[in-house]
Amino acid sequence: MLFRRKGWLRNQYDQQLVQNLLNMKKEWNRQKQLVDKSVEPSSQVLYELKIAEAKYFFLLKEAKNRNIKIGRI
Repeated sequence: MLFRRKGWLRNQYDQQLVQNLLNMKKEWNRQKQLVDKSVEPSSQVLYELKIAEAKYFFLLKEAKNRNIKIGRI
């Protein structure tokens, strides 16, 4: 009985991972636009851009390891 829930839990966490991935992609793009539009971006803005980029690529790598395919909506 315990092993039957494994697939259900995996699907639930995969969906959560996809949502987090899409949210981080939006955040990373927002930070990139902010840096692109600024004349002299501050070090704090550049720091936040690097953090958003690192988080996005970490989630993307995790999704690839789990063989998650994100379909276009």
